[in-house]
Amino acid sequence: MPIIKPVKGKTPQIPQDCYIAENATIVGDVTMGKECSIWFNAVLRGDVHYIKLGNKVNVQDGAVVHCTYQKYPTTIGNNVSIGHNAIVHGCTIHDNVLIGMGSIVMDNCVVESNSIVAAGAVVTQNTIIESGSIYAGVPAKKVKDISKALINGEINRIAENYVKYSSWFKE
Repeated sequence: MPIIKPVKGKTPQIPQDCYIAENATIVGDVTMGKECSIWFNAVLRGDVHYIKLGNKVNVQDGAVVHCTYQKYPTTIGNNVSIGHNAIVHGCTIHDNVLIGMGSIVMDNCVVESNSIVAAGAVVTQNTIIESGSIYAGVPAKKVKDISKALINGEINRIAENYVKYSSWFKE
């Protein structure tokens, strides 16, 4: 059974069509949209501020989503993939975004729509990632504009695949 528990009177809100892995942890003020999936060893900790996920968000194995006490909540739009072991902390991620494996997105960052944060990138505090771009490196910098083919071939494909994968575990 996953750990799903209230903190300070706030209980996670999880629609029936979401998939939560048996060892995922979701606590506190967390609101999820439809068709989300939270995978093995992922943690969503809405204890010090709120976390809001849109529809078709997947938080992959070992990823951590947290906030900053009394300062920055974490808001994630629709059709977002948060890769294995990524850390998303006190930031805003818009629609159609891929957060790569092992990357870190820090406090008060904004990742605009149709963007990719490359695997292993570190997006430092207060960074704004422009819509339609790929950021990579430490600290993360824009490396190129994203093509329509990459939006469909990677961002949309991965989000759709995770909806499919989660259905395998619901059978």
